[in-house]
Amino acid sequence: MRRWLLVLCGASALVAGCSQSNTGGITIPEPEAPGPTTSSAAVPDGSFTVLASGDVLIHPALTEQATKDGGGARDYSDMFAGVRSAVESADLAVCHLEVPLADADGPFSGFPTFSAPPEVADALEGVGYDTCSTASNHTFDQGPQGARTTLDVLDKAGIGHTGSARSLKESRKLLITEVNGVKVGQLSYTFGYNLGTDPPEPWMANLIDTDKILAAARALKKAGAQVVVASLHWGQENQSAPTAFQRQTARTLLADPSIDLIVGHHAHVVQPFERIKGKWVAYGLGNQIARHEVPRGTTEEGVMARFRFSKGPDGWTVQQAEYIPTLVDLGPPIRLRNLTTDTSVPQKRRAEALVRTDRVVLSLGAAENGLTRPGE
Repeated sequence: MRRWLLVLCGASALVAGCSQSNTGGITIPEPEAPGPTTSSAAVPDGSFTVLASGDVLIHPALTEQATKDGGGARDYSDMFAGVRSAVESADLAVCHLEVPLADADGPFSGFPTFSAPPEVADALEGVGYDTCSTASNHTFDQGPQGARTTLDVLDKAGIGHTGSARSLKESRKLLITEVNGVKVGQLSYTFGYNLGTDPPEPWMANLIDTDKILAAARALKKAGAQVVVASLHWGQENQSAPTAFQRQTARTLLADPSIDLIVGHHAHVVQPFERIKGKWVAYGLGNQIARHEVPRGTTEEGVMARFRFSKGPDGWTVQQAEYIPTLVDLGPPIRLRNLTTDTSVPQKRRAEALVRTDRVVLSLGAAENGLTRPGE
């Protein structure tokens, strides 16, 4: 059982979570008291799991499939059902909503400026996601109002969120989720926005800047977070190797005690996992769900990253790291498959996806550092 809450820390997205003084210094006022929450009992072994997955990228073909599945009403639940057991069994499940969500009347659109139906959020909640990161290059595809509507829809579905904001006051809030009695803070940042879609106010979403990310992470720790997870939208599309910028940024962030885990998005293909100074970065989780106009094979493959944190003498650290390969089965019907449990995928396609995913994920020595795939 987990509860999410927003803690006001006097911070803005402009400086990634903390207000900036006229002299350029970072100041963190005392946080306002959060609203009432219900604490859950700590698990017997003193550990908890975090599961993160790749881009939720809603192309028109997915909405067409959802409409067929719903008998004329949009219903994405069958599409996501293949990963339900893995998602709902995690103590904290985090998705990456790459595209804006619209009201029920739309309009809806695909690449290059996305706008997806609100029922996507219902499916994400139904499959077990607790929170979503929302900072991406598509955050403002539908302008500032589209970004606001996205958060309205997530609120209605009961999904926590971080990475973008509807108001300056909201941009000062930090997302802390209570997981089995442990407080987990979350951050979300993007490398930039699509051409012509920059927000009118910089606080409306978070741009990657290591100093600002660290300031926000420290604010989370000061507000009570015991573990901090950073979701970063970065890298080169369709490139499985992390860029020099990704690798250097990961090293800088993980060298600081305020950040405990990094999960990455944007490339639309799987990228490696790496353990740096005892902490993990999953550079790119590929697509969770997508239907590109020209499928590449690799763009239909993704992974869910699952990390078990335990408390030791040095604080909370990852004691078990796993990757769960997934596949967008283009069907028809279009379905998201968990390749560690789903036997309906043709053997040749499953083997191809697993071989390629294993090779990429483990290419930076992750296996030697304890990363495993369930069912191996």
